[in-house]
Amino acid sequence: MSIDKINNVIIADSQYLVVEALKFLIGADERYSIAGVACTQSDLYKILETFRNGLLITDFANIDYDGIDDLKNIRLKYPQISILILTNSITKQEFSGLSRFGIRNVIYKTADKDELFSAIDSTLKRKKFYSDEVLDLFLDVSDNKYIPEDPKHLTASEIEIVKLIANGLTTKEIALRRNISYHTVNTHRKNIFKKMEVSNASELIIHAIKAGWIDNIEYYI
Repeated sequence: MSIDKINNVIIADSQYLVVEALKFLIGADERYSIAGVACTQSDLYKILETFRNGLLITDFANIDYDGIDDLKNIRLKYPQISILILTNSITKQEFSGLSRFGIRNVIYKTADKDELFSAIDSTLKRKKFYSDEVLDLFLDVSDNKYIPEDPKHLTASEIEIVKLIANGLTTKEIALRRNISYHTVNTHRKNIFKKMEVSNASELIIHAIKAGWIDNIEYYI
């Protein structure tokens, strides 16, 4: 992306802290200009009438959209606008619907700064971008199929992180080993503990041994 090109960014979200954080981070980058902030769909359309190209960052759960079909309508009416979904959560059905509409840029609000700007850059270039959490929850990357929604089902990435935890690696060391951010590893840990219904690493390792993810002799050595 050329640094002398200014990209208009529209934020459509009703969560005050999220909006302020985005304005601060994006506004500090000379490549972008905050074109407007909308807390309602009506306000959003007013901004879109003035700024018909650039980037829309929105959370479909925090604006008065009637459903994700409203995002389809925005995409059809303003084809020059790139859309990045920044959300707290997403269902399998919502994920599928967005994909059908051609919206293939989704990250969680747990994203760190680097992931946010990677997502913005990819979205403006019309390239797909999903956070690791979204991919792990909904896609088997190897064959592009949906994975089971068993709440205790761990993804391949999560199992690998369990193994690294069992080997005594810290969150920072795991991030370096996996070439991902510290924040992403921390999010993985929280998801793993929640899925496995454990409260500490020792309980997690016991589950991992029983599941056959790690060898108990190897662990105790």
